[in-house]
Amino acid sequence: MGTRDQAQRDAITVEIGYALVTGAFLAAALFCLLGAPVVVFGLDGAAARGVLVAAALMACAAFVIRVTRVLWGFTGVSDQPGRPGRRTTPES
Repeated sequence: MGTRDQAQRDAITVEIGYALVTGAFLAAALFCLLGAPVVVFGLDGAAARGVLVAAALMACAAFVIRVTRVLWGFTGVSDQPGRPGRRTTPES
């Protein structure tokens, strides 16, 4: 593992922040969408608890999947100007 320059460290930091923020927004939106029947239909007791637990589990899964997909697809910083996100291969 080599040393990273400042641009590479900044790119990684921004990508991690982007993944976490978009994952959190997705999870919150999904929880609200899936938990809405509790409010709309006035559910209470075990039914409300079941719906909210299912909504929370789906929101957590969506968060993890979103963060994983964003970070897995991160390619880094290029040495070539005008080609962001592309790595260069050494000449053979």
